[in-house]
Amino acid sequence: MGLDFLDTSQADFENALLQTKFGKFHIYITLACGLIYMNTAMGITLLSFVLPAATCDFNMGSQHKAWMNASPMLGMIFGSFFWGCLADTKGRKIVLVLTLLGDGLFGLASSVTPWFIAFLVLRFFNGFNIAGAMSICFPYLGEFLPSIHREKILCWMELFWTLGIILLPLIAWGTIPFTEINFQYNEFFFHSWNVFVMVCSLPSIILGCWLFAFPESPKFHYEIGETDKALHILQHMYAVNTRNAPEDFPVKTLKGAEKAESEQRLYGDRTVRQLRIRRPRELALLLKEIWTQTKNLCKKPHLRNTALTCFIQFGLTMSYYTLMLWFPELMQRYEMYEEHHGKDVEASVCDVNNVTDTNNCDGDGVKIDSQVFLHVLYIGFACIPGSFLLPLCVHRVGVKMFLVLGLCAAAVVTIGLYFIRNSIENMLISCFFEALTSLSISVVYVVMVDLFPTNLRVMAAALSMMFGRIGGLIGNLIFGTLLDTNCVFSIILFALLLLVSGLMCLLIPDTSQMNH
Repeated sequence: MGLDFLDTSQADFENALLQTKFGKFHIYITLACGLIYMNTAMGITLLSFVLPAATCDFNMGSQHKAWMNASPMLGMIFGSFFWGCLADTKGRKIVLVLTLLGDGLFGLASSVTPWFIAFLVLRFFNGFNIAGAMSICFPYLGEFLPSIHREKILCWMELFWTLGIILLPLIAWGTIPFTEINFQYNEFFFHSWNVFVMVCSLPSIILGCWLFAFPESPKFHYEIGETDKALHILQHMYAVNTRNAPEDFPVKTLKGAEKAESEQRLYGDRTVRQLRIRRPRELALLLKEIWTQTKNLCKKPHLRNTALTCFIQFGLTMSYYTLMLWFPELMQRYEMYEEHHGKDVEASVCDVNNVTDTNNCDGDGVKIDSQVFLHVLYIGFACIPGSFLLPLCVHRVGVKMFLVLGLCAAAVVTIGLYFIRNSIENMLISCFFEALTSLSISVVYVVMVDLFPTNLRVMAAALSMMFGRIGGLIGNLIFGTLLDTNCVFSIILFALLLLVSGLMCLLIPDTSQMNH
């Protein structure tokens, strides 16, 4: 795209962003946000290995495991909305830093608690924090990218999610099988799965500290009228990309920026961004502003898009975060079933229940079969082709049709869970399911960056994510309750939700020409 029309030193934000060129800064910010997204993939699916590994330590049956998976989902319900609102009023970077550090610290605490209820509470706060990081990293990255690169770069984020799905079983395989890590003193215990949880908590702290090296979103500063700060960040981006002096940046002033309505309102002598959470009166004013922003999403012209994205997230996330968190448990059940009955005995997912209950605990607890780690690793590798194809094909197919085809195919694959008869078929179905649904989740985030204006973008993503986590919470409770009694119903339910979500994507407006 040429810039011949830009014949003065004054430009609007999008043209000024183009003038920063595309270079090292964008690679660095993409890498940082990609690693954050990879970390969220690990954090969300981490409990899938804790379920079978901690069965004996926490004396868990299927319903206990359902609550273990549901606890971070419950935290995400509250965290998605809270952090999203805060990011739209206080800024993207500071919220990302807080959520990453919070996730890491609560993760470390959960790795050493010997009480089931305390573990659930701590994982609740893990979910509360990681939801913020997940909902904000896409808008944060997107606001540094010119529109000509934005969609394609955001699609590459799916590759980082895939890397997280691959890295997690490798970490689990490298820690959980070491049964010699077996410290016990009264009620306190520390086993190999505790080491696994501890190791998985460290990346959040490292990434949170690294993020201090990056600036706030220039688009955020621009939209609230802080053009000088936005221009300073653009100059820094230009200098890193071109190795020229910041003063050589051709745009000297930004035009067309008006303070968002929320920033124009004064509360005494303060704007929304200057309100302090630790002061009760100002906290009440901030909550009032958050409610105002939420109402803006729930009325024209945003109501239709808000309702669509919330429903799609509900159906997609309910299916994805339920089955993905239970796949290692189901694989473990298959391995134990085949160990007792032989490899030649056919059994469906619904036939291999109650084989890993607490009656199977011995002195060393339940051991996860090495094939489980290998099969989950295969699931991660199965996502690699789609991760590369998505950014290469998304323009040709279109994000809308990509979602429709991906979710409808995922619905068919989910029905296939009922017809599998051995652990290999279970692994293959899991691979196809993960590849299709994880791609769809990333595409939904890409769409939302362009679907809502800057001052509502993170809040819209957070609101839809909140509905998605409500689905994840309900789905895990349903699956854990019915797995041993009527699992056919839950399989049909998840397939139907994916199908309806896919068809709802036909109603999403075309975002290819939208630019906020």
